[in-house]
Order: sequence, then C-alpha cells, then structure tokens
Amino acid sequence: MTTYLLAGGGTAGHVNPLLAVADALRARDSEADVLVLGTREGLEARLVPERGYELLFVDKVPFPRRPNGAAAAFPSRFQRAIGQVRRHIVERRVDVVVGFGGYASAPAYVAARRERVPFVVHEANARPGLANVLGARRAAGVGVAFEGTPLKGSRVVGMPLRDEIVTLDRAALRAEAAAYFGLDASKPVLLVFGGSLGAQRLNEAFGEGHGAAWRDVLDAGWQLLHATGERSDLPDPGAPGYAVVRYLDRMDLAFALADVVVSRAGAATVSEISALGIPTVYVPYAVGNGEQALNASSAVRAGAAQLLPDADFTAELVRAEVVPLLADEPRRAAMAQAAASVGIKNGTDNVVAMIDEALRS
Repeated sequence: MTTYLLAGGGTAGHVNPLLAVADALRARDSEADVLVLGTREGLEARLVPERGYELLFVDKVPFPRRPNGAAAAFPSRFQRAIGQVRRHIVERRVDVVVGFGGYASAPAYVAARRERVPFVVHEANARPGLANVLGARRAAGVGVAFEGTPLKGSRVVGMPLRDEIVTLDRAALRAEAAAYFGLDASKPVLLVFGGSLGAQRLNEAFGEGHGAAWRDVLDAGWQLLHATGERSDLPDPGAPGYAVVRYLDRMDLAFALADVVVSRAGAATVSEISALGIPTVYVPYAVGNGEQALNASSAVRAGAAQLLPDADFTAELVRAEVVPLLADEPRRAAMAQAAASVGIKNGTDNVVAMIDEALRS
C-alpha cells in the first residue's frame, strides 16, 4: 500500500488542486492511504474533512517579511513545524510528499528531504510562492500550471481541475443551465463573476448607477449572468435576461451557459476557462504581487483572452471593449479556438504521473 502526504492549503487556490489530485489517487487505488497536511487556520481545516480525507496538522509559520519579533522567533518555530511533519512522515510511513504551496508546504519539503522521502512540487500561479521556490531546488519533480513560471526544473503540467469541469459537456447541459438561472438557452450569455466574495469593480461597471453597462449587454441582444459575491448588496433590477446571483453554487452550469466570460484571473479560474475554450476578458485583481495578470498572460498571448486593467474598468470601458466583442462572432470563434492551445484538461493526470515518477526514482 502506498501512503501519500499532500501538503497545502490556506486558500482555495491551494486546496482545490490538492483535492483534485487526492480524488484521483483514491479513485485509482482504493487501498492507498491519502493523507493531507494543513494548518488549523486555513480553508483546508473545513474542506479536507468534508471531502473524507484525514487532515494532519502543522503549525502555521509565516516567512518573516521584516525584522521584528516574529522574525526573531521564526527559526525555532519553523524547526518545530519541520519536526511535526517528520513525525507524521515516520508514524504514517509516508512514501511520497506532494506540495501545493502555502504554509504547510515549506516545512513538508524540508521534513521530506531530512527523512529521505521523495517530494513533488506543484505551483498553481505564474508567479510562484516562496515555499515552492525553495522546495523546487531539491524536488523529485516540479510541475507548473502556466508556461513561463520561473521555477527550477519545472515543466508545464497544467492545473489539477475538478472532475465536473474536466468532463463538462457544455452543449448537452445548456438547456438545463438556462432553466436553472432563468435565462433563454437560445440567446447568448455573458457570464460576469469575481470569485466567492465578488469584485466591486466588476459590480460597479455592470450593475450599479445610472450608466450601468448591463443595459448595453441586453441591448446588444445578449443575456447577462452576474455573480455579485456573497457579501454584495447589489440590487437586482429584475430585468428579463439579466440574472443576478450572489454565489454560483453550480459553476458547471454557469460555464455551460457562458458564451463569453468577464472575470478576475485567479489561477484556477484561468485554468478552468482555458480548458473549456471560452472567450474571456480578464480584469486582474490589482492587489498583491501582480500574479493574476501573469496567470492570464499565456491566454492573452495566444489570442484566447483580452486583458483590461482594474483601475480603468468602468461601464464606459465595458461599452468600448466588451460590448463590441459580443457583436464580433468571428473574433469570439478565433478566441475559443486559441484557448485550445493553452487550455489543459489533464492536469490532474499529469501531476499523478509526476508523483509516480518520484516514487520510482
């Protein structure tokens, strides 16, 4: 029996690909022991047990960004976290460690090396996190979701995606999706979303104020499916053809219905949309280290997507850039075809193959 330890967490961007790989390993070999390493504070503390996996804990030890008390305490705290993971590896007889970034991964990489257990690194973002930068130096295999990600010894394997996305038959589900959202399956649909919490910039451009652009979308002969975010109080004007929802609990149906997407550019979002071949306008979140713009860059270079800056994204820009795209069927068709050159559906299988290689090495 093989024992796998998958390390990662903190955000959905780390947890979701981890769970996709865990599901694939368990589906392939029901006798395999698939364990997950995470922190008590991260999203994994809820999502991993819900999915039926045992979660082993490690202390959350952020890398210090400035000289202060936390920096002084970091070496001892990090060594303690490494010791916690080493005990997990020994007690559970772990054969291979797979890291997806986040607080749990850095001590996992060091612990695996000290216990002479092979480890594999997967990086979801085009700009890698510090844990994976350090881990890649000694890893048995390094996989990245996007071409051009600067990680030593890496190869492009794509993003491990949810099975519901990999197997999605958009045409077959379109009628069901239209009925679910109260829209007309025979008319094209623009999907706008900014993640579970929404995106204020997108909400203001499409759904607020006298000059809101949702009217222009409808006037162009399109329908609009607008996910505003769980905390949004954006009013629903009740206009036929404009579906306002707080949260997309059936993302598969939303993608099945979407003919064009306007969204943020998180790694999972870009990977899923590219894999499905949907023409997209990305509005990268401007806060952070610029990783969202980099995530979308390969799709933009291929002609599968357009990038618009967050600071300039207004109703006027929607009318100037997005609405003309809705009217340009040849351009949309070319964008959908270009997505095939950057979209990777078999990211999960590629990561599993990389794990198998590490076990054989």
